[in-house]
Amino acid sequence: MFNLTPTVRNLLIANVLLLVFQSSLLPQITQIGSLYPIGSPYFQPWQFVTYMFLHGGWGHLLANMFGLISFGPLLEQRWGGPRFLVFWLICGVGAGGLYEGVRAYETRQLQQAVVEFHRQPSGGDFAEFFRTYAPEYTGYETLAGALARNPQNAEYIAAADKAVDGVSADMLSSPYGGMLGASGALFGVLFAFAYLFPNTELMLLFFPFPIKAKYFVFLYAVYELYSGVHRTPGDNVAHFAHLGGLLIGFLVLKYWEHGREEFY
Repeated sequence: MFNLTPTVRNLLIANVLLLVFQSSLLPQITQIGSLYPIGSPYFQPWQFVTYMFLHGGWGHLLANMFGLISFGPLLEQRWGGPRFLVFWLICGVGAGGLYEGVRAYETRQLQQAVVEFHRQPSGGDFAEFFRTYAPEYTGYETLAGALARNPQNAEYIAAADKAVDGVSADMLSSPYGGMLGASGALFGVLFAFAYLFPNTELMLLFFPFPIKAKYFVFLYAVYELYSGVHRTPGDNVAHFAHLGGLLIGFLVLKYWEHGREEFY
């Protein structure tokens, strides 16, 4: 069904084997290899590469590898194996780097909000803090209501201060806060496919009709941007990493294309 080229096949095998190690043999490599925020005690420089070879489960792996084997072989045939591998790695590392920038901005905003809350705690601000920075958390409403009714209660204030400090610490120190997956690299591949073969018609499960590659990638990028800006509770997808991979893919292609009469 799929005409797997050598580099695509090797990437597929590597990702499958690593998930087997994660799942049963060496589960600690998930923590060692996932990409943590810079400043976290779990961050290591090698994670910019290793995170893209780890996944959160078989469904996560299947989605990314299906994209790789669907769009990767044609690009490898066009570029050759070494160039395709370089492109995959650059997009993955670049996506991780850009997402780290987004995380750093979010962390700075969170820390500023913590300082402001400590300066002037209130029940309304406590609830707003959780709605903004930790929408997946529950149970804070009771304390927010109690603090709103008794704004000078030292016990409620101390509990609220501890709660917001805990959210801040979780963002940097939680061993479950690492990013993993090949999606950033895959989005670079999606962009390259749409850039080089824009009018190729795709038949997708969630579209009832064929759609050209250029329109599919554009709509997908708009969806990721919207989802990243308007995050819903429980959404743990790194939407800005996806967009980062797409942006890095664009920049790499334009660099490779520069000065060539025929881009290959």
